[in-house]
Amino acid sequence: MHDVIRRTAALVTASYQPDLERCRLLCETVDRYVTGHSHHYLLVASDDVALFRQLEGPMRTVVDEQDLLPSWLRSFPDPFFGFRKRVWLSTRTMPMRGWHVQQLRRIAIAHRVSQDALVYCDSDVAFLRPFDCRALWQEADLRLFRRDDGLAREGLDEQRRWAANAGAVLGLSAAPRHDYIATVIAWRRDAAVAMCERIEQVTGKHWVAGIAANRHFSECMIYGRYADEVMEGQGHFHASNELCRVYWTGPALSDEQFREFVAAMSPDQVAIGMQSFIGTDVGRIRRLIEA
Repeated sequence: MHDVIRRTAALVTASYQPDLERCRLLCETVDRYVTGHSHHYLLVASDDVALFRQLEGPMRTVVDEQDLLPSWLRSFPDPFFGFRKRVWLSTRTMPMRGWHVQQLRRIAIAHRVSQDALVYCDSDVAFLRPFDCRALWQEADLRLFRRDDGLAREGLDEQRRWAANAGAVLGLSAAPRHDYIATVIAWRRDAAVAMCERIEQVTGKHWVAGIAANRHFSECMIYGRYADEVMEGQGHFHASNELCRVYWTGPALSDEQFREFVAAMSPDQVAIGMQSFIGTDVGRIRRLIEA
């Protein structure tokens, strides 16, 4: 009788100070609804570590970006934003904003943890239904979200640019076709580490420098193209249904519109995402999902 292979998973969330209360709501709903994972990592800038410590617990740890990223990449108050925001500078990369560095943290955590799967949840996500991370596996294969031929749609010039730049750092010549961008998605940790090695081989630079030599990149596009075109899909199976229903753009929702948005979740969706820049107050979201 063969032993059952037990595959482990970690939740990973990159966040920052303005999203603290959204991240708190995520953590509360993870604790209420999510199973099948051994830990939840919150990845934040050094200046935000003390603030986010209040969200730690037996299964949740705040990780300082200084423990993830190379020492030659440092953040500074940005004079172009009245020193209210930060800019990340080095002699090896283009200047970067927080959303760039959040992506690098999500890649870098693969080098610091031992779980087999990394399940990425943005800090503006809230789980509304039970979700078992073990459902992301089919035998030895991990679920890879892919929107087949998704880049053929109108209005996705930026996504196509990200996908093309992903091909460049991976040494791929084929034109990109598929879209891999979503939240509540999973990566194989071993594949993410191998992806970084591939980037270093192709670019001749540290993987952070290879990616960030260009400001237009997406970690989802890089991993998706690596898994499909370098690994040829090995260790993965494809799924096109989004586990999280996301409100990407538009005005803040009224209470009635929010309830309609939640009611429109498909049966296999387990979470919602309300982009923080839309302006929907997190207190209202908390009240409505707990009603």
